[in-house]
Amino acid sequence: MMSSDEFYERMRGYHRALLRSNVSGSVFDNGDTRLVGTGGANNPLGLRGNTSTSLRGVNNQSCDAYIEQDNCGATASRQDPHSEPATKVCRDAQGVPLPVSYDYDTNFFACTRLDSTDTTVTSCDVAVTKGLVPAKHLNFCDMRRLGDGRLHPHLCLPDPNKSTTNVLTQEELEGTKVVAFVHPNPPAGTNLTRLDRCTLEQPLRNGVKGAYTPVRGCIQREGYVTKPAPFFATEPTPVTVCAIEAQERDINPWTLESCETTRFARDRSCGCGTGMRRCEVAATHTARISAINEEPELIANSVIEREEPYFNILTTRRSFVNGTMSEFYRQQQGVGIFTITAPADLSVMPAIPYLQVDTWEEYTRDASHSGVLTTPSFLYRFPTQRARVNHFYEAFLCKTFVPSSDPLPPPEDNCNRENNLARRCGCNYCHATIEPTGAHWGRYDERNSLFLTPEKFPRFDPKCRDCALAGDTNCGGECGQYVMQAFDGDGANSLGMLKTYLYRTAEEEANIEAGPKLLVERMLQTGDLERCTVRRIWTEFLGRPMTTEESRLYLAPLSQEFSRSNHNLKALIEKLLMTDAYRRID
Repeated sequence: MMSSDEFYERMRGYHRALLRSNVSGSVFDNGDTRLVGTGGANNPLGLRGNTSTSLRGVNNQSCDAYIEQDNCGATASRQDPHSEPATKVCRDAQGVPLPVSYDYDTNFFACTRLDSTDTTVTSCDVAVTKGLVPAKHLNFCDMRRLGDGRLHPHLCLPDPNKSTTNVLTQEELEGTKVVAFVHPNPPAGTNLTRLDRCTLEQPLRNGVKGAYTPVRGCIQREGYVTKPAPFFATEPTPVTVCAIEAQERDINPWTLESCETTRFARDRSCGCGTGMRRCEVAATHTARISAINEEPELIANSVIEREEPYFNILTTRRSFVNGTMSEFYRQQQGVGIFTITAPADLSVMPAIPYLQVDTWEEYTRDASHSGVLTTPSFLYRFPTQRARVNHFYEAFLCKTFVPSSDPLPPPEDNCNRENNLARRCGCNYCHATIEPTGAHWGRYDERNSLFLTPEKFPRFDPKCRDCALAGDTNCGGECGQYVMQAFDGDGANSLGMLKTYLYRTAEEEANIEAGPKLLVERMLQTGDLERCTVRRIWTEFLGRPMTTEESRLYLAPLSQEFSRSNHNLKALIEKLLMTDAYRRID
């Protein structure tokens, strides 16, 4: 039985349940980095959703699928020739794509089609000559592309049916033409006081060069470019991509801000990176979640299959990647959705093509890793140090943390105001164990799978201390992992210290540096790991927990046999199946 595929499939299911390997609800994905479109003609790949508001002015807007971004100059394609410059500028001085067309936003404007009854009205200029548009409103005549793919003239004026826009009654002129609709006497606190004409020019956000912001009430679209097939493509055919998303920069060339953070999707100078690595399609996220969930099962399966000591599942540096995760690590993908440190130097990471989701290869992680306890699956599923301790105790020691039944001291007692939970009244009963044990995960950030290396995250950073003392708790966004506010005496003495070291004793600091492997080694000396595994395997194969009498008869002998077999799980299962209790099973 124990050499069959069915046995190993059962063991994978056993460990899937034991570790609760499902991070689908633990990784927040609002679709901001998800590309929409086919990449074919008139349907380029591009970001939609919330990111479109900062890139193009309105939620769920793509680029102009009919205008090639770099088709500039006097012969360039023009959507609104009556309002565009004679020579179009398609990129700024650093090569960042600029808008090549615009439309008025119907959240602010009511747009009336002008060629519904007269097909000879083919442009805004014609609409003016025929009296359909007052000459002074020519700037607010918009050539809009409808479902037939053709451009149709529309007159777009502030929507008279909305209380926010029907008060914009004063016309601001430039020469003889209206360039803005303004509130004639806005009361204090009025949010919308004017709507300017739409153009291809974008103002600077807060006056910062290179930080563009769309004009309110305008959808300002860049064009498309043709790029090689992205990493997720099933065919090597070149694709059309919105010019913003097609960029491959690592930093904003004007502000020097990084594009390797969540902000990349809202910065028009960043793009999706080489091979579109920073972006994804819907199937990409699903594939990553599936691979992350499967990794701990494969680690456990490899230990059982090779008949290694069972608790290697908690300490081994061995792991596995498939095409999805190989490309994820090697190409530094998943920016903005996943925060996962590559488990090994990329030179030793197996190189597996992205589409080979069923191909898994073994490799060795770096020295900070400890079996399933440092996999992204475990770290995301149990997102805090306390949650990681709690599940380790429950799954592998068969212990749970239960509050004390002792009465609490009166509310005015000073111990009720302790910030250190290991000393606070009512909390210390559990946290005196939880806090020092949780320190073993102290170098793994909470709510993600980021390893805080001593090189990048030293125990103490004087820059962060200096910022905190100056009242700057943000410190340019560089000190989020450090103690920046003092809520008690310990906090005041710990400004600039990595948060995980706050309230730690010398022994707990040693736990931080040693990692979860040290915890497993200590628990092996107590016998709790063996006894808990016997209990869980008993429940797995008999379909129920041990009774009190069965615990008296079988727990100690099976645990001792398990230990003598060098913790061989197959040997334990064989001994269990030979017991009278199993042979009598109904």
